Amino acid sequence: MNWKRAAMGTAAIAPLVALLAFGMTRNPKEILSPLPGRAAPDFALAVMPMDVTDGAPEPASTDTVRLADRRGRIQVVNYYASWCLACRDEHPVLSALAPRYAARGVDFVGIVYKDSPSAMRRWIVQMGGQTYPALLDPSARSAIDYGLYGVPETVFIGADGRVVKKYIGPVTHQVLTSTLDSLIALAPAPPVQPVPADTVVR
Repeated sequence: MNWKRAAMGTAAIAPLVALLAFGMTRNPKEILSPLPGRAAPDFALAVMPMDVTDGAPEPASTDTVRLADRRGRIQVVNYYASWCLACRDEHPVLSALAPRYAARGVDFVGIVYKDSPSAMRRWIVQMGGQTYPALLDPSARSAIDYGLYGVPETVFIGADGRVVKKYIGPVTHQVLTSTLDSLIALAPAPPVQPVPADTVVR
């Protein structure tokens, strides 16, 4: 009977329609990832030296950022590269907000992805500086641990050490402020962590 065939056809396509409707409600910038809600993968990465003359041998870093040492403070982990055109759009926003949120218990770090320190240094200078440390990850181990799709990409980690959100593409002022304000409202008073003076690059 025709009505039976119509009913069967409707039942067959209903899940697809529901899936498409659900997809329309999702923000494509927020990556579906198994990480949110889980403990953030730990890393210990060298801070990229900035005071280096072009052409000079790459010096060994004298500082390392360990995620485990920052437990109790909110973390904004941004993956970027000098060859990434979209990274130019978000860099001024990240650099402007990092010092404003530092006193509110938030740390920003940039992790260099598949780029050379010399190229990254030149890019940072061209961009007008950076107010948070650039970390080197030559083996891209942390990028693998965080399931990086590409750059730019930003991971928000709560004060409890768990991943809250993963964002693809150039992060905006509105996304940063709304996400961080929400996390700050939920977090306990942050531990005091002074920012070294040589972190600010101009």
